[in-house]
Amino acid sequence: MTITLQGVRGSIPSTHPETKGYGGNTSCVEVVAEGWRLVLDAGSGIQNLRNNPDIISKRVDILLSHLHMDHIQGLGFFKPLFNPSEEIHIWGPASKSVSLRTRLGRYFSPPLFPVYFRNLTCRLFLHEVEDSHFTIGPFSIQSCYVTHPGPTVGFRIQHNQKIFTYIPDHEPALG
Repeated sequence: MTITLQGVRGSIPSTHPETKGYGGNTSCVEVVAEGWRLVLDAGSGIQNLRNNPDIISKRVDILLSHLHMDHIQGLGFFKPLFNPSEEIHIWGPASKSVSLRTRLGRYFSPPLFPVYFRNLTCRLFLHEVEDSHFTIGPFSIQSCYVTHPGPTVGFRIQHNQKIFTYIPDHEPALG
């Protein structure tokens, strides 16, 4: 399992020279194993993803921890969403009141974005996760709600004996 940090900046991207040490892109982490790729969050760092000869899977799996802008602001500029030959799976936290499709549709609509969600040309599959366990290719994944405004999940990803936990935003539980 190879992990690449494509974006680790909080809230807004930055191009200021002082941010060079840690990078200026918002949340996006790439996890690769056995020819499969997971993309954790779709902040501005998603633009750093390139064709990787190690990727043999014909699909992209994007796991969204939550839908705050710094975690999805790169999604609309992710070229595979506009390619009819691409199979994209987006996994995001379930909400008791609004579907993942509706919540993502708020971002993919004017005035925030010029392209409507329904007009994306890829083969798109949405998956709502709660406190769940699921498998994507060679990865065993557990999701768990964490304390943060809006439905938010953290992910525990296991490949063989290696484990990586991704919990980018959370607050201590009070009370």
